Amino acid sequence: MGTEILEEVFEVIKDRKRNPKPESYVAGLLRAGKTKEKIMEEAQELIEASEKSEIIHEAADLFFHAMILLAEKNVELEDVMEELRRRRKR
Repeated sequence: MGTEILEEVFEVIKDRKRNPKPESYVAGLLRAGKTKEKIMEEAQELIEASEKSEIIHEAADLFFHAMILLAEKNVELEDVMEELRRRRKR
């Protein structure tokens, strides 16, 4: 299982932060300062999901919005991956 798609999406998110476009969802979310609220909303939707397809959809939404928060806070995705690797070695 590769993480290439996460890296690809994260690069787009960072680009939207650096080069905001008026029509960009990511740029609008960052501009409005609503990232944390959106993560809480998506987490609740994941918790409430019951069908497998719905769970997959909501998990993807949560991952996506978490990556927006990482970019907002200038945290690299690789830093999170390294933390997971470190925990795996325990």
